[in-house]
Amino acid sequence: MTDQKTPLRARLGLAGRDPNAGRLAGPGQLRTTDLGVDVNGGAGLWLADYAVEHGLRPSAERPSIPTYLRQLWRRVHFILAFATARNIAMYTEARLGQLWQVLTPLLNAGVYWLIFGKLLDINRGIPNYLGFVVTGVFVFNFTQRAFISTSRVMTDSLELIRALHFPRAALPLAYVMIEFQQMLLSMVVLVPILLLTHEPLTWYWLLAIPALLLQTIFNVGVGLLAARLGAQVNDFSQLLPFLMRTWLYASGVLFSIQTLGHAVNSKIVALLEINPAALYITLIRNALMVTQRESAPGSKPFSALRCAQWRTLGHTPHMPEKYQLYSAYCHYTGANPAHFWYYAAGWAVVSIIVGFYFFWRAETRYGRG
Repeated sequence: MTDQKTPLRARLGLAGRDPNAGRLAGPGQLRTTDLGVDVNGGAGLWLADYAVEHGLRPSAERPSIPTYLRQLWRRVHFILAFATARNIAMYTEARLGQLWQVLTPLLNAGVYWLIFGKLLDINRGIPNYLGFVVTGVFVFNFTQRAFISTSRVMTDSLELIRALHFPRAALPLAYVMIEFQQMLLSMVVLVPILLLTHEPLTWYWLLAIPALLLQTIFNVGVGLLAARLGAQVNDFSQLLPFLMRTWLYASGVLFSIQTLGHAVNSKIVALLEINPAALYITLIRNALMVTQRESAPGSKPFSALRCAQWRTLGHTPHMPEKYQLYSAYCHYTGANPAHFWYYAAGWAVVSIIVGFYFFWRAETRYGRG
């Protein structure tokens, strides 16, 4: 019989071995070289093998991609409910409450109407410039706000991440859904603005639905990318506003990229047109605004006279809108507009695959900051 005063390590057959044997090498990890205790009088078992044999797994182990996707799918209702609750809570302390969800995009549209429509009185040769600018701003803001909000979500949710076990991708997904709901409210404001600026309601408006869905998929991908970068690179949130401002200026929010062909190299025009933000803006503008479809360069047979009139008279304030439509008679230079939908779909697919994989690879690291 073993003497009760014999040291515990000697009784377990571990005398002379590394005192750190069997300890965790890191959160949720076991060193496979650690020898376990002799539980049945036989040879000692490796701790990792012993855990696997009895169905035990490290608590912080990263699941496989199919398992991870299934876990996310089971939490779809939570993601949607979380997004809705955050949207409702956003204005709970305001006296007007949820009315601000509609007033915010409406006031933004009023600011652009005041600055560009009244004070500056410019059109840049673009028919219905007010509708053009408001549409571009609303669509770009959807991507911009999704990018910025997801870049902070992991650091802002440390307590939730440490308290509960769930797929971390649910958080950036929820924040993209928050911005998607805000975008839908912006569209509610945008529709009457376009109608009041004499844009007719046509079947083309239905094309805005797939364009918005592709943009949402793209935003999910860049949101996952930004979430990991924001969690691991402290300076990323400081750099992001400058990146987004540059992206805004390169995406044709305040000007038409298609009409730059007479002043800018055609390769630069093509690169600007196929950047994802510009693509989604262009697709939604073309769906909602007949003036954009009718004034697109190359949409009518070339006319040197009318193209020259657009370059001179079309940019003059208070000139008839017909001169602004004459851009359609100019040569088109840039990416092929017939391929815009393919580019938009390609950006969405690449973004969601790369963003998801990049985020998933660091699944076990979130919450350690």
